[in-house]
Amino acid sequence: MINTPVPKPSPIIVHAENLSKHYGKLCVVDGISFQINQGEFCGILGPNGAGKTTTLKMLVGNTPSTSGKLTVLGLPIPQQAREMRGRIGVVPQADNLDPDFTVVENLRVYGRYFGLKRTEVEKRITELLGFVALEEKADACINQLSGGMKRRLSIARALINRPELLILDEPSTGLDPQIRQNIWQLLRQLQREGLTIILTTHYMDEAERLCGRIILMDHGHILADRTPEELVRERIEPHVLEVFGTSVKAWKMANPLTGPIRCEQVGETCFYYGADLTSLVKTLDGWPGLRYDYRPANLEDVFLKMTGRELRDG
Repeated sequence: MINTPVPKPSPIIVHAENLSKHYGKLCVVDGISFQINQGEFCGILGPNGAGKTTTLKMLVGNTPSTSGKLTVLGLPIPQQAREMRGRIGVVPQADNLDPDFTVVENLRVYGRYFGLKRTEVEKRITELLGFVALEEKADACINQLSGGMKRRLSIARALINRPELLILDEPSTGLDPQIRQNIWQLLRQLQREGLTIILTTHYMDEAERLCGRIILMDHGHILADRTPEELVRERIEPHVLEVFGTSVKAWKMANPLTGPIRCEQVGETCFYYGADLTSLVKTLDGWPGLRYDYRPANLEDVFLKMTGRELRDG
């Protein structure tokens, strides 16, 4: 096994109780409570400014909470943050690999930070390079790696100390679909081996496919804490019809809504939500310059319904 975390008497990996963070008069995280158990793959989602990044910073001990209680791996945070960081792995959003070192040297130096013996570090390097398929790049400089290779190396580096908790901050941002699929396979294997994983991402399909649980945040509050399947089943209509194109306005006027159907318009795209939209689909044939997509609802639909469609900066 790649990771084999050491079992602990308590299955609770993260416990947050009424956790808050203020910057002056600005409340960024407002009294949230949640628990993450051993072996869970949990996604923390939210739009820009939701408070998820600040929550992660508190989890890893990079910023103290203003109030509330937080324990990670049974340790009070931030009081014992240093000890806790020796038992977790973190993959930041931006690669911070050392460009002056080779692939192997990046792993070797990082392993020594944890006080691992040289023999253990070298053994882990061999295991991890095989796991992320970078054996042939062992002696390559960082600037010779593609974006996907750098991301896989960042994941390998985060696993060097056999962490009990892995935290990933938007791990596939900027990667092409093939590389994203490869990263997903690595993360699925780690989860199957029992590693507890916390993920933040703006890709709803990534969260829906990987996470067994979603904590959805906005404006510093937790809006929902459910499985992806439960969120889709409980928080959104079963089917979605997207209609877009140059003649969408004329088509919409010619086909007023009847029955329990909800509509949202964003630019030239109309989103229709309902239990059965087949009658509406039949009206689309013969309209020039019109395209549509009729599909089951998904996590992105839930996300937009609960957090809104307005553009947010930051």
